[in-house]
Amino acid sequence: MKIIIGAFVGALLMFLCQFLSHGLLDWHRPAMEYTPHQEEILSFLGSKLEKDGGFFLPNVPAGTPAEDMEKYQQESMGKPWAQIYYHTRMDVNMGMNMARGFAVDLLIVLTLIWLLGKMAKPGFSDYFLGSLAVGVMIFLFIPYTSHIWFKTFDLYAHLLDALLSWACVGAWLGYWMNRK
Repeated sequence: MKIIIGAFVGALLMFLCQFLSHGLLDWHRPAMEYTPHQEEILSFLGSKLEKDGGFFLPNVPAGTPAEDMEKYQQESMGKPWAQIYYHTRMDVNMGMNMARGFAVDLLIVLTLIWLLGKMAKPGFSDYFLGSLAVGVMIFLFIPYTSHIWFKTFDLYAHLLDALLSWACVGAWLGYWMNRK
């Protein structure tokens, strides 16, 4: 029961941190800026893209010989570029998305408890620092590595997300899992 309550409250803390970051505090706004030209842009994209997909511009077709690809990349240096995630229809199911997000948070915290529980008598600092270490690893693996290649606009928001949420979870688990 201790593990279930620990994981549930830990997941709730993580979920709350995500809500604050993406919602109330709006830290990720730099990656989702508004343009007054959005209707024109969406209309243009809809007339040029036939299906859902992620597009990197400029790019070459799959199967292009390496020499041609390198030449095209050199010609593109210093010019504008873009990443486009295009969907033919907007379909936001906030309830289902939130449920899936919480389920993922619960699975992650359960996994963390299992992993740290393999230590001989983990104390508060083991849970706290172990949680922070997981947060830093997750940040470095996805948001930071993506930023290296694609210059994302909310890198610092992802760093704050990792540090804040995992510190909260680690503090909670350090307290809860060591209660008598």
